[in-house]
Amino acid sequence: MPTYTVTVANLSLSAEQKSQIAEAITAAHNAQTGAPRFFAQVLFYAANEGDHFVGGRVNTAPQVYVHGLVREGRSIEIKQALMSQMLEEIAQIVDITAEDVWIYLQDIPATQMIEFGRFLPAPGGEAEWEKGMTPEKHGSLPK
Repeated sequence: MPTYTVTVANLSLSAEQKSQIAEAITAAHNAQTGAPRFFAQVLFYAANEGDHFVGGRVNTAPQVYVHGLVREGRSIEIKQALMSQMLEEIAQIVDITAEDVWIYLQDIPATQMIEFGRFLPAPGGEAEWEKGMTPEKHGSLPK
């Protein structure tokens, strides 16, 4: 349900760091929203050298950008707690300052999202929605 795209500029993440960041984002989303862990997906990308600009100039500082597409319907407090938890953990994993981690959350109505072949439920409706999954698909998902 939530899709988080992590883009790095001027640094390279190891496989272990990617795994740690994916776990941190998944755990934060689960802890702050109550959505099942298997809903979270995390994708990684790296900007090529010279492809990242800030203020019209090439940026050379290492930076991490997280863009999260999440279902609308959660309070500002929940979303800020989610972002704060991710910020702290990502900065620690990558060993950069919090100033070099930028996080954006974008709300999307559940009625405009399809996953696992069905429209998504509103926040809080996950358990009932999950019952509609085939046993094969449900059994293949991480617990």
